[in-house]
Amino acid sequence: MKQKLLFARAYEKEAAKLIPDEARPLFHLTPYTGWMNDPNGFSFYQGKFHLFYQYNPYDTVWDSMHWGHAVSADLLKWEYLPAALAPDKPYDDFGCFSGSAIELDDGKQLLLYTGVRKEGGEGENLDVQTQCVAIGDGLNYRKIAQNPVLDETDLPEGCERANFRDPKIWREADGSFRCIVGTCEKNGLGKLLLYRSADGIKWEFESILIENDGRLGLMWECPDLFELDGKAVLLVSPQDMLPKCFEYHNGNGNVCLIGTFDKENGHFLPESDHAVDYGIDFYAPTTLLAPDGRRIMIGWMQNWDTTKLTGRKDRRWFGQMTLPRELSIRNGRLYQQPIRELEQYRSGCVRFESRKIEGETRLDGVTGRTVDLELTIRPDHSTVMYHSFAIRFMQNEQFHTELSYRPYESLLRIDRKFSGSRRAYIHQRRCYVPPRNGEIKLRLILDRFSAEVFINDGEQVMTATVLTELSASDISFHVDGRVFMDVTKYDLFQE
Repeated sequence: MKQKLLFARAYEKEAAKLIPDEARPLFHLTPYTGWMNDPNGFSFYQGKFHLFYQYNPYDTVWDSMHWGHAVSADLLKWEYLPAALAPDKPYDDFGCFSGSAIELDDGKQLLLYTGVRKEGGEGENLDVQTQCVAIGDGLNYRKIAQNPVLDETDLPEGCERANFRDPKIWREADGSFRCIVGTCEKNGLGKLLLYRSADGIKWEFESILIENDGRLGLMWECPDLFELDGKAVLLVSPQDMLPKCFEYHNGNGNVCLIGTFDKENGHFLPESDHAVDYGIDFYAPTTLLAPDGRRIMIGWMQNWDTTKLTGRKDRRWFGQMTLPRELSIRNGRLYQQPIRELEQYRSGCVRFESRKIEGETRLDGVTGRTVDLELTIRPDHSTVMYHSFAIRFMQNEQFHTELSYRPYESLLRIDRKFSGSRRAYIHQRRCYVPPRNGEIKLRLILDRFSAEVFINDGEQVMTATVLTELSASDISFHVDGRVFMDVTKYDLFQE
């Protein structure tokens, strides 16, 4: 084992001791210590779910990309394992960037990742990105002698070797391997490239899966292609997107394309597209197929434009993953729900039915920072339609974050400008919710430093990190007009 990886493992083990359990969320994975971004190698292997992640153990800023590693039996209670990869080879000494994982016929696990090195003479500093393989046993991984397994010689003409990254690997029914990798041309527009292999090590170019015409940002990062409910689904994270009505407001955003996959010719044919998440903090989602057949997705719960704002200076970790989400296709859209395993961590049910809400209201027992809260809001049809409804959470006399709905505009907004931030960074996002005569159904999951909002049974989702001090735990409801509200609230716990 290389010295750089040994040093990272020794460092993280000691540094993590300085982070008390109460300084982390209960269910959302954070880095062992230091910095986390994209989820990598999301897989089921040897009876456990494995999640690797982009990782700098030495500081709470992006630098020196390693692969962190954690495992779980249920995707909610995570156990940290030692760092899996360190940038310690000539082809990856600037970083082990994002990738994926798959089990081989011999029972070993293969990691396919992007290795990055710097190249250039005086005044130049060019990334060279290649695809590399490490093989291991779920704990220790060895980079193979054949690396890199894909390099600039495997790129179609006009594609940049400085932007060739984030391979997603899968197996076909005949046992052969495929992967898609993101790249772009000199004009910055992204392409996804499809490769094939008999063994996961020797690869050959098959086709350009899809080309970005500029309508959806520029470079497409972290692609994922899978079948779901009879459709082909392609997830991508484009850079530098322009908004389209109430879609794609995050700049570096997330897109779900639904269509068909022409396997014979190696082309994805899109039929529709929409955002995966409409909130503030969501990027680089990736999925796995669970043993029970569920397609489960997890993403980096962060926005690139706010990564320098880590909250308190004594915070020793930065970055969280979302709750894992079960996916389905309904009515031509991607639906998302928190994984059902969360229900076994619920206790203390509080329920109100058809509670009339006017002005400001607080409900007995509805409070907390680790909460699963289900709401159905209906207008009072005996009077005029209400003008707005809001729920304030993570609240005390000074701070709160707000989720508000205006039925006349059919707009739902999340707003954290009063959450305790001392900088004027990104505080709000809005999404258009198809009108249902003033009725809206919400499920709000709070986990100490985050809020995930599942709208109308998961038709849309809004995600935000919130670093408000933990003593702010009140929840209140505010209506301009009158509504009737059903409320079911659970406390979330972990033994």
